[in-house]
Amino acid sequence: MAKVKLLYCGTEKSQTENYTLVMYANSNNEIYISIDSEDEQPSFICLDRSTAIKLSKELRKEISNLKTDE
Repeated sequence: MAKVKLLYCGTEKSQTENYTLVMYANSNNEIYISIDSEDEQPSFICLDRSTAIKLSKELRKEISNLKTDE
């Protein structure tokens, strides 16, 4: 397994806070996801494979529902 950590930066309307999402596979064979904010404690969740797959399908569905400006 590649040792990769993905980082995503948020687009919160308020430019006073920066949000960062970190995602990687942990040593327990789970997907670890954390959301960090400058002003708050980090939040995290660990998902097993089947739950991560279900989340990815739901995320794709919600992305397709987003309106585009094109």
